[in-house]
Amino acid sequence: MTTKIKYPLILDGGLSNVLESFGCDLNQELWSAKMLIDQPELIKRAHLAYLEAGAQCITSSSYQATLSGFERIGLNRSDATKMMIKSIELADEARSVFIKKNNQSESIFLAASIGPYGAFLADGSEYRGDYRISDNELRQFHAEKIHILESTNVDFLAFETIPSLQEIQILSELISQSKKQCWISFSCRDSEFLNDGSKIIDALKICSSTNNLFALGVNCTAPKYISSIIKKIRPLVQDKKIIIYPNSGEIYLPESKSWKGISDPDIFQKMASEWLDLGVDIIGGCCRIGPDHITKLSQSLGNYTK
Repeated sequence: MTTKIKYPLILDGGLSNVLESFGCDLNQELWSAKMLIDQPELIKRAHLAYLEAGAQCITSSSYQATLSGFERIGLNRSDATKMMIKSIELADEARSVFIKKNNQSESIFLAASIGPYGAFLADGSEYRGDYRISDNELRQFHAEKIHILESTNVDFLAFETIPSLQEIQILSELISQSKKQCWISFSCRDSEFLNDGSKIIDALKICSSTNNLFALGVNCTAPKYISSIIKKIRPLVQDKKIIIYPNSGEIYLPESKSWKGISDPDIFQKMASEWLDLGVDIIGGCCRIGPDHITKLSQSLGNYTK
């Protein structure tokens, strides 16, 4: 599958900000995954917005979707499983609609989003990496979700916003056993450290030779640190691709689940050009990066063919 990718590959941006622009209230523990129950048609519409903007790979709405999370709001296990599978089906439907509408000949890829344990906690701990859980509990938590999502027709499993060295170690083991090709992206507090205070280099050493892992990098990290991180990881990725999809640089306020600051698509475009010059293979955006940013990225990508 990965041999069919033409690099650089353009990812989508944040899902929640697009859903909020459609009028969705995401201020609850399941965040955007709640829309799988309430307004699934808007998730599909958000995927289409990114495809129309030029994204070549869209990511499912399963970041904060877990069996335990759905059960916590009253769903039984069977219905919770269906909701997780539905996140893939909606993205696949959007892909089919886009391909048919635009007579698309090039491949459009679909990645299943798998967030960190902190996303399930819904307390902002994916931005700190300070949750307390044993290796076995963490392994079981992720294995359960992987088992469901890798049974679908997704192209990749996307392990996103991983803030903890402990979690990276567990995921590296699980990725080696996966039926799908995977990527993993860390969330970092700066150009040296993960959100839990571990060194980015130590995380790279764990993942650089992991089987079934075709790309690694960072996401949900402030843009001002990205160039330094790319320079740091470039010598250590071995045969893997570098993936970068930062947030807008705005500050997230966990207590109100809101953002402080502004973002500018033109500035994003200029920074993305620098990252591509530094050797990034897969590029997009995370929180508060929207279709306008991806449009700008797509428009400037013609000079980068690998």
